[in-house]
Amino acid sequence: ADTSQLTEWASDIPENAVKLAKAFWPGPFTLVLKRAARVSDLVTGGQDTVAIRVPSNLIAQQLLREFGGGIAAPSANRFGHVSPTSAAHVRDEFGDALLIVDGGDCEVGLESTIVSCIDEVPRLLRPGGISLSQLRAVVPEVSDVVSVDAPRAPGMLEKHYSPFTPILMVSSESLDSVVKDYVKSGERVAVLAMRAAPAMHPTLTWINASDDPVSYGHSLYASLRALDKADAKIIVVEQVPNDEQWQAVRDRLQRAAAT
Repeated sequence: ADTSQLTEWASDIPENAVKLAKAFWPGPFTLVLKRAARVSDLVTGGQDTVAIRVPSNLIAQQLLREFGGGIAAPSANRFGHVSPTSAAHVRDEFGDALLIVDGGDCEVGLESTIVSCIDEVPRLLRPGGISLSQLRAVVPEVSDVVSVDAPRAPGMLEKHYSPFTPILMVSSESLDSVVKDYVKSGERVAVLAMRAAPAMHPTLTWINASDDPVSYGHSLYASLRALDKADAKIIVVEQVPNDEQWQAVRDRLQRAAAT
């Protein structure tokens, strides 16, 4: 629920981790630290590290404070599938098999930023709602180079966050011609782009996503889930800009499209 509980779950906590925690908790930020002796292998997947977050959601905060401890919280989706950002997505994924505590739609829409603080140099393991520039404003030494011996963390698999329908990433310049070819073939095609469709067609499903990285990220998984229901042969996604503001979105799309 708050940083005062950190020593119950982690050991050998470096000063850089404390600085980052104070700056970004509660919020969409996860720290990977050496685990405390009391932490079960069931929580850490057998690793000697543990990933810890203090959420800002009011329902999550109330639950944690009433419970009085930490909660092991995997994503509420099947392994490798598109992440849920609403209670409705969880129901779609699991039906009535789970009891759902509905805290409203996710505020950010993308998973938390993960930073490992088990080495001398803090390392960004997964980009998210907190950017690399924001991290470095607090701890300038944060590196975005992930070493081969980095601890396993959520979202680091090459293929992840994937809908059942295959994804094809295309440039903005080639988007219209690629979509046109699919439409001409008679195949159903779904599109996620940062602009409106030049023309609609019965076999075409098109979502006009925002050209703002925050808004785009907030709706990304909802958009992918909607397009996955279009019964299309393929989801064509317009490539997003190659700058830091889009880093988290770009990371999710690249993993979703991996084969």
